[in-house]
Amino acid sequence: MFYSSKADELRAFLRDKLALGHTDVGDGWLIFDVPEAEVACHPTDEPGSPPSGTHDVSFYCDDIAKTVRELQGRGVDFLGAIEDRGYGLVTHFVMPGNVKAQLYEPRYKKAQR
Repeated sequence: MFYSSKADELRAFLRDKLALGHTDVGDGWLIFDVPEAEVACHPTDEPGSPPSGTHDVSFYCDDIAKTVRELQGRGVDFLGAIEDRGYGLVTHFVMPGNVKAQLYEPRYKKAQR
């Protein structure tokens, strides 16, 4: 769930710029399809870590350079260059309402289900 001061603009961003499938449940409410997800838990005792209870949303892809180009073509603004963080190649972008998100290309093998 994203909370945004610009909810309508954020819904349009997710629909049009990130091209997420969705279900319109009426009155402007769009529920977005995210068919696969991962959850990770990080400690908060490292310098610069966010406070306990903070959550973060990341989107991942198979080819970050290609995905960044595609998203830039749809008008998505990125906050910096792609960086190697060990676990993957990473960059960030901002969505309407100052909602920041990470985009990354994992460098690890996902568990088989």
